[in-house]
Amino acid sequence: MALLKDLIERLQWLPGIGRKSAQRIAFYLQKMDAARVQELADAIVTARNKLRECSVCHNLSEKDPCETCLDDARDKDRICVVEQPSDVMVIERTSEYRGMYHVLHGSISPMDNIGPEDLRIDTLVGRLRNGCVSEVIVATNPTTEGDVTALYIAKLIKPLGIAVTRIARGLPMGSDLDLADTMTLTRALEGRSEL
Repeated sequence: MALLKDLIERLQWLPGIGRKSAQRIAFYLQKMDAARVQELADAIVTARNKLRECSVCHNLSEKDPCETCLDDARDKDRICVVEQPSDVMVIERTSEYRGMYHVLHGSISPMDNIGPEDLRIDTLVGRLRNGCVSEVIVATNPTTEGDVTALYIAKLIKPLGIAVTRIARGLPMGSDLDLADTMTLTRALEGRSEL
């Protein structure tokens, strides 16, 4: 039973996985075909070892720069700023946004000792200095930390003469982008407002 307890404990390292979920997953893995379990383990290790941060937008990718940054069909004069790489995937599912992205890898949170210097804000400002961007859409989560981050970014960018908009509410306060359905997120993007 020590092996099973160890597996359950390690599964709880994953976000959103509590003891009961970890236990269910551990027992499910024991029933799975051994080859499928090995495929899962290999996929986890391969993704962890081969995905890297794009040097331009900071999204996760197999290449640097990523496919989005290299895509000439994308609207280069708009940048959507998000907290996490998973937020890019959520917005892409809407098929409504065709601009560029910038991933902060977090939000300003004094309670967690995360300040602006801990995020990828400096490289965002660097991207804006070339004069090609006309709008920055701030799509941080509708939380206190997301709002503080959005306001901080707006204060930095407005003096550059670039429009700064925030996606519209429509997302419940306190939730994360990756929990939103496609229609809600589409409406939030369409109804964004200037900060």
